[in-house]
Formats: sequence, C-alpha cells, structure tokens
Amino acid sequence: MMIEPIQRRRSVRKFLKKPVEDEKLTEILEAARLAPSGNNRQPWHFIVIKDERLRQEVAAATNNQAWIATAPVVIVAVADICARSENYAGMFVDEETCGFDLKRVIRDTTIAISYILLEVDNQGLGACWCGTFTQEGIRPVLGIPEDKFVLAVIPVGYPAEEPKAKPRKTLEEIVKYDRW
Repeated sequence: MMIEPIQRRRSVRKFLKKPVEDEKLTEILEAARLAPSGNNRQPWHFIVIKDERLRQEVAAATNNQAWIATAPVVIVAVADICARSENYAGMFVDEETCGFDLKRVIRDTTIAISYILLEVDNQGLGACWCGTFTQEGIRPVLGIPEDKFVLAVIPVGYPAEEPKAKPRKTLEEIVKYDRW
C-alpha cells in the first residue's frame, strides 16, 4: 500500500558513513523524472553532489548546517522557468520574484522532490528537505544560472537515527467537502 511509505517517511539529519549505491541513486532520480508536471514541461534539474568539499560548501550556503555535509550524497533540486518559455532566458529570479510561470515551475519541481523523498525511503535510505538558503548564496557554489530557482537541498544517505513521527492535524481539521 502506498500509504505505508508516506506514513514511514521522516526527515533524517544523521547518516551512517556508508556510501549510497549508484543503483539506488538512479532509482531515486528516476522517480523524480517520472513525476507529473503542468503541460508536461518537466521544469526540473537535479545536481547530484558526492564530492565532500562541495557538500561542505553547500552546507555552508544552507545556513551553515554542517550536518548536511555528513550525508554521502546531496541532491539539489532546481526549477527552470525557461521550461515555460524561452523568453525567460537570462531573467534574474530570486525569492522576491513574482510571476505565475515561476510559481508553476516551483509547483511542478516540488512534486518531483516529493517523489524523491518517497523513493529515498523505498530504497531504505533517509533524507531531509532543506530550504534555508538564498538564491544568491547557493547558486554561485554550484554554478547555477540566475534564471534558475533552487528549491531544495536534499542530503541522502543511510540513516543513523529513527526520528519519531511528528503530530499531524486530523482530517477533520483540514478537509472540507463541496465548499469551504
């Protein structure tokens, strides 16, 4: 049942010093590739970082969260507004940028990130979606162009912890039927 991995998924911030097999990493990336997107634009790019020095630089750019670099793999998810139109090529985007097309590529890339997190769990690994960074801080570390929007830094590895479930709102608190 699909609900089981959804219920089991946790944000893992401690990892074993064990490399992630390439086969598992490929399955994780394949899950992201297969995610749905509006008009099938597939506006995402993923940077896979195994190099320790570069993982440390990314951790520093992610609000100095040193634990990120302890994961053997870090995946950086990037939304590409140019997937909506070539007219956006070279346009500077950051946290203050408005626009419906940017919102759409962020939405679509978020779906792909969710698929990554679920497949990480399916592979017996752990991960955490990290979003504490600025575009101007993270893009130069990885050579990402200014017309791309970094959505997530995702450390991935074998978990060295089993975080407990956090409380969730009940269905009665969040679901409306037919109207608000």
